[in-house]
Amino acid sequence: MLDHLIKGATVVDGTGAPARVADVGIRNGRIAVIAEPGAVAEEARTSEDAGGRILAPGFVDPHTHYDAQLFWDPYATPSLNHGVTTVAGGNCGFTLAPLNPARPEDADYTRRMMSKVEGMSLVALEEGAPWSWNSFGEYLDALDGRVAVNAGFMVGHCALRRYVMGADAVGGQPTPEQLDEMLRLFHDAMDAGAWGLSTTQSSTHSDGDGEPVASRHAKPAELLALSRAVAEHEGTQLEAIVAGCLDQFSDDEIDLFVEMSAAAGRPLNWNVLTIDSAVPERVPRQLIASERARKSGGRIVALTMPILTPMNMSLGTFCALNLIPGWGDVLGLPVPERIAKLRDPEARGEMLRHAASKEAGVFRRLSNFDRYVIGDTYSRENEGLTGRVVGDIAAERGQEAFQCLVEICANDDLRTVLWPMPSDNDPASWTLRQETWQHEDVMLGGSDAGAHLDRMCGAPYTTRFIGDCLRGRKLVGLEQAVKMLTDDPAQLFGLRERGRIEEGFHADLVLFDPERIDAGKATLVHDLPGDSPRLDSKAIGVNAVWVNGVEAIREDQVTGATPGTVLRSGRDTRTVSTK
Repeated sequence: MLDHLIKGATVVDGTGAPARVADVGIRNGRIAVIAEPGAVAEEARTSEDAGGRILAPGFVDPHTHYDAQLFWDPYATPSLNHGVTTVAGGNCGFTLAPLNPARPEDADYTRRMMSKVEGMSLVALEEGAPWSWNSFGEYLDALDGRVAVNAGFMVGHCALRRYVMGADAVGGQPTPEQLDEMLRLFHDAMDAGAWGLSTTQSSTHSDGDGEPVASRHAKPAELLALSRAVAEHEGTQLEAIVAGCLDQFSDDEIDLFVEMSAAAGRPLNWNVLTIDSAVPERVPRQLIASERARKSGGRIVALTMPILTPMNMSLGTFCALNLIPGWGDVLGLPVPERIAKLRDPEARGEMLRHAASKEAGVFRRLSNFDRYVIGDTYSRENEGLTGRVVGDIAAERGQEAFQCLVEICANDDLRTVLWPMPSDNDPASWTLRQETWQHEDVMLGGSDAGAHLDRMCGAPYTTRFIGDCLRGRKLVGLEQAVKMLTDDPAQLFGLRERGRIEEGFHADLVLFDPERIDAGKATLVHDLPGDSPRLDSKAIGVNAVWVNGVEAIREDQVTGATPGTVLRSGRDTRTVSTK
């Protein structure tokens, strides 16, 4: 007997093949049958009429930071609501394990680092996760059997360094014995099911003390030793971030990526490829790494987002503005001193020069202050400004845009919410995206779901992209769009029997209304441990989501089931060789 029968759905199977109307039966967590409408003779415990709706494989998000959130939110909301059934975590060199049992204080260091570098609530990290593990395998075990999504995790280079080197991980170099210990620890993690290595050399990544995170101090020899270790384990990967990911790679960064992938014999993915017609040289420069890797026996895959993710900014709390060169020192001052500095015309002029410099990279886009929209305000002086464009207010007041923005924020003691309007929403940029998506080493992703919780909400990119393909710009056909969100990332990670609607495959499925599928406006909610805030987005037109054959979402509401699997390398992933 079937567990559930979905009748008359328009099946888009993830392979790119033309859609077809079919009945799909689920049994024991798998897709048991796909047949012409009415042709399934086997009885089903439950069934539903899905006429006029699309049935697709569950979406696979290749870049998330749900490592902590899954403990207090096993449903990985809002990703699951938006049809994501599999998430890749442990990215950018940051994981919650391993933790050295001889140094209990390392857990506090890790929490403060995650709060700073990934914008997670420190209170939520302290109160929402058990912190009961030491080894990476124990961390995976702590999640096993209690999650609603399928989740796989890389091992963070920062955690490996911290475990072995302690405080010397920041600023120091490992002795030969310490490097051997780091490799032993890494092998143990992959034996337990870790997907491989994630690391960062990005200049934007600092720990809770404001120091460059541990992996930023690693030399190429250390990175290559770890990459070679990846080659010894089935179903493993590399993920890496360098400073050039934000704009354009240096020659040394390209060399490092190519050598790491070739040493591992595994794909290396990085994020995020920003596509902007105002910087036409960026895409070809970034893809040189992929072209060179192919010639050297490696593969380098660029992740890029198919939507423009709205970002919530503030001069009062840590956000992307702090990452503009020269801005961190000003925005890190106590609020009264910060306001005084921001009101100084000379200081503002210097900040604007930094924001427009080549060194600012992709953050140059944040310097169009006349295009910012005022969000929530908190003072009588700012009443009526919510929803207005800074450029319009500045013109009325006879002020320069940044000066006007500073005065508005100062009235609120810098609590004002700011929404920068994207500068790359022009037709030429969308045409360039459409062309770039066709490259064999470009893949959709980079949501950062689970991170930067009160600053951005990238999780709904799946439904927003599908809706845009069906009823908006229509840059990609539905069948190809679904493939880009399902089979493509499943193939990159070597997921076993996931990413397609195929008999015998795991029944990870999303059922949606093609006339309605979309993502709601990002709104601030206080539902984290300690009532900490995050941005959330409602899923529109998603009728149901199944994970391993169990209904996990129905009409944007979690069912309470936790049918997800902690995906372990080798068991749940196969090796994707670059040779």
